[in-house]
Amino acid sequence: MTGAARATPAAAAAPGGGGPVALVDAAGSPYALGRAHGEALASGLRAFLDDGLARLNHLTATPFTEAALRPRIAAYREAVTAALPALAEEVAGLAAGARLTEDEAWLLQLRREIMGYSRIPTAGDCTTYARTGAGAPVLAQTVDLNGNLDDHVSVLRLAPAGSPRRSLVLSFAGLLGYLGVNSDGLAVGLNLVLGGDWHPGVPPYLAIRHLLDRAGDVTEALDILAGLPLASSRSLMLCDTERALYVELLGGELRVTQAGAVGAARVAVHTNHFLHPDLAPHDELNVFARNSSTRRLKAAAEGVAELPADAGPDDHFALLSRPPICVPDRGDIRAERTVAAVVLEPAAGALHLRPGDPSRSTTRTFTL
Repeated sequence: MTGAARATPAAAAAPGGGGPVALVDAAGSPYALGRAHGEALASGLRAFLDDGLARLNHLTATPFTEAALRPRIAAYREAVTAALPALAEEVAGLAAGARLTEDEAWLLQLRREIMGYSRIPTAGDCTTYARTGAGAPVLAQTVDLNGNLDDHVSVLRLAPAGSPRRSLVLSFAGLLGYLGVNSDGLAVGLNLVLGGDWHPGVPPYLAIRHLLDRAGDVTEALDILAGLPLASSRSLMLCDTERALYVELLGGELRVTQAGAVGAARVAVHTNHFLHPDLAPHDELNVFARNSSTRRLKAAAEGVAELPADAGPDDHFALLSRPPICVPDRGDIRAERTVAAVVLEPAAGALHLRPGDPSRSTTRTFTL
């Protein structure tokens, strides 16, 4: 292991609700980054894994077992190690730091891939938009997940050894990546879209982390994405200090849609159905989720158009807090709900976070 690692858990809840958020500061080699992450969150990750096998068994009618999952975990692990060896080394560090088996540490990275297509009618699964050209560039989104994951929210502030690039990454329950912003001014958000054959490869969450580690702008991010053997379908929102777009990913195909003109601004908006005409016929979203996705897309597009050029994080959070964009808790752990909202400022290197329901929590700000 080279370099140094440090972990600063900051788990006290802020006044106004929203639950605790752990801040993990880590620097050094990939293994050191993972070890710092694991050491900071060890007790919480152990409890999460022991809760219905990382809560997977609360979400499905047919329980998973560790023994049954081992071959699937091994196949994904082999694919990620071949494509992204540094992140595989970081998973090993996470396991050591949190005193987990390596299979357990990999399971934390693979939960969404293991769940596969969700056949449960849902009311949401993230609303994302980016805007450039009017005021400071911004990428903002809700995070809609099942599994009640707002009790495992963390922010990773990472300084990899040998690189001047640093990043802020929003994470849930040990994920090495989810969404974030780096010191070059690249922000990455995401939406779940369902289609194609999901198979062992690089999970999109880890792909996003790789983009934050390696890409300095949207153009570099697109080049890197094109070379990754991705495991499943997603839409990624990419924003730097000059441009914004979303790229829809399906079965090895990438389709890019540039931000469109809205007054003096350029705006891109996405929810959970494929928008590119080449991919839309392959959408597998159920009708209930499709209706929600369409409503949220319309509400977000209209809301962004109304925001002034000098809108600040709280203005964006106000939009993200409105129904139907903010998906309420219906008391069902199997149903997606808004477990966080995030505003990323690429030029400032800032991640603003409201954990839980953003209409009921206060803003926490993390900077590079």
